Amino acid sequence: MSRFFLATPLALLLVACSGSQSESETAAPKAQSSAVPRELRVLETFEVGQQVYVRALTVDKAANQLWVGTSLGAQRIDLNSFDVVDTWTRSNGLANEYVFTALVDSHGEGWVGTNGGGLSHLHDGAWKTYFPMHGLADYWVYSLAEAAPGTLWIGTWAGANRLDISSGRFETFHDELVNEWVYGIDVDAKGRVWFGTEGGISMFDGERWQEWKHKDGLGAPNRAGLPSSTNTGLGTRTRHDLSVTVDGGASYNPDYVFCIHAARNGSVWAGTWGGGVSRYDGSAWSNLTSDDGLVGNIVFAIAEDAAGVLWFGTESGLSRYENGHWRNFGTGDGLPDGAIYAVAVTPAGEVWAGGKGGVARIGSAP
Repeated sequence: MSRFFLATPLALLLVACSGSQSESETAAPKAQSSAVPRELRVLETFEVGQQVYVRALTVDKAANQLWVGTSLGAQRIDLNSFDVVDTWTRSNGLANEYVFTALVDSHGEGWVGTNGGGLSHLHDGAWKTYFPMHGLADYWVYSLAEAAPGTLWIGTWAGANRLDISSGRFETFHDELVNEWVYGIDVDAKGRVWFGTEGGISMFDGERWQEWKHKDGLGAPNRAGLPSSTNTGLGTRTRHDLSVTVDGGASYNPDYVFCIHAARNGSVWAGTWGGGVSRYDGSAWSNLTSDDGLVGNIVFAIAEDAAGVLWFGTESGLSRYENGHWRNFGTGDGLPDGAIYAVAVTPAGEVWAGGKGGVARIGSAP
């Protein structure tokens, strides 16, 4: 039985997950190990509308809440009751409703990066939005990461910003980056900032910059002979869409990095366009693809749970990776869509995965 949480254009609808799988749904997982909990499954899904994309998921651990960023706005969900706590659109604070990234900082304040509407900050219950006239590098904001408390890194389509929150002062980094179109940012345990861009990866250690591209080992070789995509803004200011297909089929651009994650064990992981997921061990890059068990080679999102297990959102589903073992999830397992653009892990260890149409909650069966 279904129930609506909230009667708004961005209503979340709780629906039961079916265990059946039709021929039109994604194939069964390629690999599964006895080391993976077999009871792990999609527990339920939350619909946001058939044509609505879920692009951002982030957890406020202190409040035990999930932030859901979509192409129609953002919501805050209570993880105990699954009730909607707040809904934000252009009518109540956001400059643009297409949310691409969200973050809750160490002070419990929310940040939302939008597709053409700048960076919005929720402080004392009210939104303030930053635009280029305030120092933001661009109106298009695609990634956020907190370094030390009070310092926010922002990835845009015109470089990266470092924001001192207390003073509101922006610093912009452009020429230092391997490419100005920044999609992923993370900060490792040493305080180094990692940037995933349309043209490779950059790292800033506070003094020096370093970069890597496909020629340096980033992204697996194009063994399938996929066509290269020209749908990028490499070296230009031309806006482009977010399609990853060529003539309706899969394509390849291994320098294009959608997401980056600094893992607890010191390694750094990057999701590429067609080159699978890349791992940096401190000296060299290695790659994992569908040949190894990853469900898809276009990797949009990476998350890590408390045990160090990694989760990858791809164009073909969701993959769980632990010590060389894989467990894959597709629409036949209950995912709302084949492509997963956002992944987050809750304090209880449940995994949330978002795609077109909704969000899935994954955990151990009762």
